[in-house]
Amino acid sequence: MKKIFIAGSMHFAKEMLKAQKTLKKLGYRVVIPSDTLACLENPELNMDDNHCFSKDIMRNSMKKQKQCDAILVLNYPKNKIDGYIGGAVLIELGLAYFLNQKIFLLYPPPSIKDLRYSQEILHMKPIILCGNLSKIADYLSS
Repeated sequence: MKKIFIAGSMHFAKEMLKAQKTLKKLGYRVVIPSDTLACLENPELNMDDNHCFSKDIMRNSMKKQKQCDAILVLNYPKNKIDGYIGGAVLIELGLAYFLNQKIFLLYPPPSIKDLRYSQEILHMKPIILCGNLSKIADYLSS
């Protein structure tokens, strides 16, 4: 059974849990970032540097991601940018690329005028799902 790590802005913690449920129904094992539930309970945590540093969130999530076969980025619109991908997710994408994990983006990345590093994301050859999680099965057997 393939294992998928879900990444994205913690602003979308609720959507991460929904995607986790959908992917489990499709037969995948699914891992979410370390602080997803905490950010859902207290949305201010996703902007709290002290929380991230004291809990070493990035390292803990990377350890989880390393055990996966693929990464799914939930890149919903944020900050008036369609397909938003923040700096932390860019790092997770770089790790996925280095680990030869399949890279899935829920939506196309932003244009380069909206996000300077969109070109680098495209160089990683992500699979764009156009909002349809069931398309993962076309590229990743469960």
